Amino acid sequence: MPKVIRIENLSVSYREKVALQHVSLSIDEGTFLAVIGPNGAGKTTLLTAINGLGKIMEGKIKVFGKALDRPANLCQIRREIGYVPQGLSIDPKFPGSVQDVVMMGRVGKIGLFRQPGAEDYQIVEEVMELVEISEFKKRPIGHLSGGEQQKVAIARALAQRPRIILMDEPTANLDLRSQRNIVGLIDRIYRETHLTTILVTHLLNHIPGSCKEVVLMKEGKILWRGEKENLNEGLLSYVYGCPVELVKKENRISVDPKWD
Repeated sequence: MPKVIRIENLSVSYREKVALQHVSLSIDEGTFLAVIGPNGAGKTTLLTAINGLGKIMEGKIKVFGKALDRPANLCQIRREIGYVPQGLSIDPKFPGSVQDVVMMGRVGKIGLFRQPGAEDYQIVEEVMELVEISEFKKRPIGHLSGGEQQKVAIARALAQRPRIILMDEPTANLDLRSQRNIVGLIDRIYRETHLTTILVTHLLNHIPGSCKEVVLMKEGKILWRGEKENLNEGLLSYVYGCPVELVKKENRISVDPKWD
């Protein structure tokens, strides 16, 4: 498998703070990788660095074999990366429809001031069908629930037809039912597309079953990378800073804190 991402000895600052310290990571095309760790571990900064953002202090990062520190490469690379944030933060008064928001994912490919064509509308229809939001495509985006809005965010990223998709805690701030729906949706999308996927979360039970590989981060460093099944309580207790119990059931893994 070709390496679509190569990170070598990368240090990145964020708001005058060193957020990543000497991180090295390579990712094969078609990989589904979960990045886990406590808040402030550098997980989101890792995603933003791959997406061409953040201040690189030291080291190198290449995506599709091209260095991100070269402006000529950056625009080309970002057209091939879909990004799903923690939440859309949509103003309820925003007049755009679900279809309009998903179509925004095509802007990077067709250009900011160009009108979408028949192919763009077809792609948008296909991803809305995949994400199961076609039934309310004409509804104002601000009228949707948090879980529905997150589905729209995923559809918008997929409409870009990316080679890599980055997901930053896509279940954050959702109720339990919506969390389960989003995890199931991400699992199904990967099984159907095998799109290179990097998922950030701090909850192990939010890692879809199709994701087999995990990176553990703490204090801006990668401490461990390996198969999900090889995680152990001692390592996780150190990463999260408290005693934990590892629970494995039906290809699912979760961590419960041990209370005094």
